[in-house]
Amino acid sequence: MRWILVFLPVIMMLVTVWGVSLRLHADEKGERMEQGKVFEVYPIGYVQKCEGRTTIVIDKQYEAGLHRLDKLSDIWVLWWFDKNDTAEKRAILKVHPQGNPEKPLTGVFATHSPVRPNLIAMTRCKVLSVKDNVIEIESIDAFSGTPVLDIKS
Repeated sequence: MRWILVFLPVIMMLVTVWGVSLRLHADEKGERMEQGKVFEVYPIGYVQKCEGRTTIVIDKQYEAGLHRLDKLSDIWVLWWFDKNDTAEKRAILKVHPQGNPEKPLTGVFATHSPVRPNLIAMTRCKVLSVKDNVIEIESIDAFSGTPVLDIKS
């Protein structure tokens, strides 16, 4: 439950990614909220999978942010479902969990579905080593080349 409190501000900050506009409407009291606000998020690195190894290669400019990461056993990796990004998939709000049509339709926010309005994903990863700007992890449910948005302990 603690992770929700940690990640809620991050997820709220990442409401839109890469220049996709967020249009806010009136709140419950009918007060006008800011409209057309845009948030931009840029990858800090990319997932690499090669020869049985899984790594996250962080851009050199963020390498200092990895200081003492090697002392952690696990990290949360926030990444972007870039290979699943279509307007049609972003519009899907109900799915059958695990793609099983025998399970009742459920809202995407109550599932692990890869289709959602903002394709932000997070995976808990076991840290194997950190060398310079490369984090070797045990595994991640992302493809090689997937953009990494952030890392949390």
